[in-house]
Amino acid sequence: MQISNWGSLALVRSLLAQRGTPERYAALQADVLVEAELKGHPSHGLQRLPRLLARMDRGLLNPSASGQSHWRSDAVLVVEGEQGLGPVVAMQALHQLHQRAASTGIALAAIRNSNHLGMLAWYVEHIAARGCIGIVFSSSEALVHPHGGTRAFLGTNPFAIAVPTAGRPLVLDASTSMVSMGKIHHYAASGRPLPEGWARDREGHPTTDAARAMHGAIAPFGGAKGYGLGIAIELLIAALAGSALAPNVRGTLDADALCNKGDVLVVIDAASAPDVSQQLSAYLDTVRDSPSSEPDCPVRVPGDGAAQRRTHSLKSGFDIAPQLWAELQSLDLQTPSSPSSFTPASILEGQKQ
Repeated sequence: MQISNWGSLALVRSLLAQRGTPERYAALQADVLVEAELKGHPSHGLQRLPRLLARMDRGLLNPSASGQSHWRSDAVLVVEGEQGLGPVVAMQALHQLHQRAASTGIALAAIRNSNHLGMLAWYVEHIAARGCIGIVFSSSEALVHPHGGTRAFLGTNPFAIAVPTAGRPLVLDASTSMVSMGKIHHYAASGRPLPEGWARDREGHPTTDAARAMHGAIAPFGGAKGYGLGIAIELLIAALAGSALAPNVRGTLDADALCNKGDVLVVIDAASAPDVSQQLSAYLDTVRDSPSSEPDCPVRVPGDGAAQRRTHSLKSGFDIAPQLWAELQSLDLQTPSSPSSFTPASILEGQKQ
């Protein structure tokens, strides 16, 4: 079935508000989820919402928190996320980074103990819209096996980069795994088999069964190169944020544990002269105009496909599984047993590092 952008935003905001989420925070979280749908990435869209709501209902997510921060140095901001919504904590940090980067040229935030960020492109696009270069890294539970291995030891460790130009910024958003675990869940929910080579099951055997892969391990992209990049990001985030390493991370794929992964946000004041921005745009257009291996499929640069899908979805709506939409609507009719019931301070203190 197809639903509209505005209809989905309204429902998400309503569901969050029922659980004590401030209006502006609900708007941020809703925008991240719906943007993923508009751009054709349902793995990071509305299918994430029931878990977020369950985490609120169980006191594992604080809908009112925006994080506590201090400057470790002139350009490094350390953020304790206080189990807040990932987009809320991250945008609060980005506001401070933009102010600091104006004088230092570059500023970095290291975040721990906030919830899932969602689609990373959303953040770097916000950074690029202010004329800055944006880089974001995030970690996760152990979901990816090492190159040559069979068991999960690394997170999917996604990263995103946006570089402003005279036109639409270049936006790269990728994980260091073949796919995200969210996409594995999406395949399982829709009953579709996985392509060969994506994943292994719990016993370490290659599988195309998405349900079995959910309890196994995803392959790193590009073999040794993706594995190397993934483990480098794993250590970079933990070193900067003091967050848990993948085997000990919980909370992005469950509604049973406090979230203890890490995020790193970087804002670079590009301060490019107009001719440089034009040069960047001209280069990207030259790449797009280069000969294609398939005449009916022109060359694209990162971000083109998502932008085209978003334009189409804004006009025509986007597809969503009927059972997921029905689940979300049923949740809207429920009265949570304990809205705004985030109280496990002792648990939080025990998890802080």
